[in-house]
Amino acid sequence: MTVFGQDPWWLMLAKALGIFVFLLLTVLVAILVERKLLGRMQMRYGPNRVGPFGLLQSLADGIKLALKEGLVPAGVDRPIYLLAPVISVVTAILGFAVMPLGPVVSVFGHQTPLQLTDLPAGVLYVLAITSIGVYGIVLAGWASGSTYPLLGALRSSAQVVSYEIAMALCFAAVFLHSGTMSTSGIVAAQSHTWYILLLLPSFAVYATAMVGETNRAPFDLPEAEGELVGGFHTEYSSLKFAMFFLAEYVNMTTVSALATTLFLGGWRAPWPISLWDGANSGWWPLLWFIGKVWVFLFVFMWLRATLPRLRYDQFMALGWKVLIPVSLVWILTVACLRAAHLTGVIPSLVAAGALLAALLGFNALRRRFTRRTTPPPPKPAPGGFPVPPLPSKETAHATS
Repeated sequence: MTVFGQDPWWLMLAKALGIFVFLLLTVLVAILVERKLLGRMQMRYGPNRVGPFGLLQSLADGIKLALKEGLVPAGVDRPIYLLAPVISVVTAILGFAVMPLGPVVSVFGHQTPLQLTDLPAGVLYVLAITSIGVYGIVLAGWASGSTYPLLGALRSSAQVVSYEIAMALCFAAVFLHSGTMSTSGIVAAQSHTWYILLLLPSFAVYATAMVGETNRAPFDLPEAEGELVGGFHTEYSSLKFAMFFLAEYVNMTTVSALATTLFLGGWRAPWPISLWDGANSGWWPLLWFIGKVWVFLFVFMWLRATLPRLRYDQFMALGWKVLIPVSLVWILTVACLRAAHLTGVIPSLVAAGALLAALLGFNALRRRFTRRTTPPPPKPAPGGFPVPPLPSKETAHATS
């Protein structure tokens, strides 16, 4: 933490501008790569008209949106309607301020870390900023004065509340093991072993929660075209719609960078590249960091091409009945093991006790949340129609 706050103003401005340009270029490339990948995975051509091999398609789409007429429907709450996309974009970009992109390097004779800034509670800062970002979606749906955007906004608020709890519980396991909430400190704590190996259940829960947090398929319920037209941004066009689109992809990059920082060693080189002495020094770690982020972005695109959209009740049940209970049991296990390591208790006994507690917890959760299967409906008589099973007399009396 001592290396932060020592940079001259021009260097801080250059790093902030560099992060902004990096995010914009990542969004442009990600849109093009996603359309190309979806085309290949669905056995069709992707963009191949604008520029050589369609490489300028993202730029052409941005220019097209900028030149479109910006329509404002009648009946909207105009100040909030115009403010909502700004909130989404600004909060999405601010979340990247504490991401460690590399170690300390030399820039024109100044030693500076490849990170804009850091905080003693840097990970909580990212969680707070992404929580504020949902206000852009909620306010957009409410200010539009239309039914479908309002439904999409309500879905998004419930979705973020549900999956941010599971995401925060994943952070707790990392904090317990690393002993810090600073992003640079967490990367330093993974100098020998990445947390994806030590905290695999936390990584699995986070990988699921970050897809729900960013409203990406198969969890894109707030903007489900088949049922909500376009969701919260139905009444938006031109640059205002482009800002929501930009915020979505920047949020994808931010949560991917956070997953890299918490579980994949951050900017540290993967094995066997790490055997090279200079792999984790200089500007090379920036390349490893970007490569890891793009692995997660590829998974986002892969999921969109592979999985169908979930029903909303299935989606909420996954968050409340599976991810949150699993995270709670896993945090208890990690806390027991960490306490045993710090107090010097016999590790084998404590590990056995923690494993037994985890198994008992998982079994209790399974029995608690397993749905009772109902008998299949009777087969219809020849020439008749299928009839659902009628409720029993006890159920009818209890209902009345």
